Amino acid sequence: MTFPTLDEMDAALIDCRLCPRLVAWRERVAHEKRAAFRDETYWGRPVPGFGPTDAALLVVGLAPAAHGANRTGRMFTGDRSGEVLYAAMHAVGLASQPTATHIGDGLTLRGTRITAPVHCAPPANKPTTLERDTCRRWLDEELRLLTPTLRAVLVLGGFGWQTLLPTLRAAGWAVPVPRPKFGHGAHVRLEPETPGREPLHVFGCYHVSQQNTFTGRLTPAMLEAVLTDAGRTAGLL
Repeated sequence: MTFPTLDEMDAALIDCRLCPRLVAWRERVAHEKRAAFRDETYWGRPVPGFGPTDAALLVVGLAPAAHGANRTGRMFTGDRSGEVLYAAMHAVGLASQPTATHIGDGLTLRGTRITAPVHCAPPANKPTTLERDTCRRWLDEELRLLTPTLRAVLVLGGFGWQTLLPTLRAAGWAVPVPRPKFGHGAHVRLEPETPGREPLHVFGCYHVSQQNTFTGRLTPAMLEAVLTDAGRTAGLL
């Protein structure tokens, strides 16, 4: 499954119905809604990546939030995790504004694209291994299309790290054996196995979940520091 452009891939992605449990959940949430959003029309479909198609930096999360991106249709938009992420991205110069409330709010990203290993909101924020593996086709294609410009990847959380490394190996970068371990501030340089391709730098960061940000496990300063390292390595800062 290949596409000429990321825009064409995204257009196909939003119609995906390959995971019955995820389809049922995302559509149930979109129908029942949260009381605070009862007057809104939920997106209720797979959420595509967000950002320029020639990005030098890719930020990889986990999956859309049920009442965040599953409601708004844009990654990390409309929930507290997104509030933390975009505020930090704006602080370091990778986002045009510190808030993300809805599509059309004026937010743009500088040389950075945001995606996820799983594009549908999962129950309890926990996709199954089968759902992760089924959705991997989209991440494979996204990486293929970004390869000419991609220089760094920032992975939010261990789930994304475990998913991304084998995907990068399949995409043509040499991943060490044993695989590098996830940790906040982890950094590994992957050499290309394809002639003419640039090395890829992979950074780890705790996920911007409320569990991490409310407890202080991940602070704004910690997030900004990793974003700055990744942005500089990608040549954006």
